Amino acid sequence: MQSIDSKILSRIYGSGRGSVFTPGRFLDLGSRNAVDKVLSRLVQKGAIRRLARGLYDYPEHHPVMGILAPSPDAIARALAGQGIRLQPSGAYAANRLGLSTQVPARIVYLTDGPSRTVRVGNQEIRLQRTTPRSMGPAGRISGLVIQALRHLGQKHVDDAVIQTLQRKLSDQDKKRLIKDIAYAPAWVGKHLREIAQGEA
Repeated sequence: MQSIDSKILSRIYGSGRGSVFTPGRFLDLGSRNAVDKVLSRLVQKGAIRRLARGLYDYPEHHPVMGILAPSPDAIARALAGQGIRLQPSGAYAANRLGLSTQVPARIVYLTDGPSRTVRVGNQEIRLQRTTPRSMGPAGRISGLVIQALRHLGQKHVDDAVIQTLQRKLSDQDKKRLIKDIAYAPAWVGKHLREIAQGEA
């Protein structure tokens, strides 16, 4: 058992502080039961932290703030697993683009994998299975902009929103918006062109 302990610990340390993982990440090193026991021992030793059932992290330490919470993206990536795409949506997409200052208590990611929800501290992370079309621009700046604008709604996308995005996005980003315009509803597509402002 010692060899599996050291192999798992080595993999965790190699991923760096702030990393989040599930037992599935280590099943090439031993059975699920053996992996669960190792992770349980590491939690007891204080080497890692248990965030929720079947979800752990190698916590990051801040000199003033102490142990930090893991990022929503790290949690979502761990929940999704290998080869599954994720797209931040709703209020979180708007927050990521600077269109909202508030980090929502419920963070939703669209995914082409299974739906899943986990609560970590006072935040709920939800993976929500969606259509292939919605996942078309996943992981690209265009996916984030489309989801943020959809969240704000047609009546609330004003000049201030457009100008914020024009300032925030690079020329390359704006070209990407035009390339992915087919994935957006018509009213969002109109705003993507405005944001790009002929620079694509």
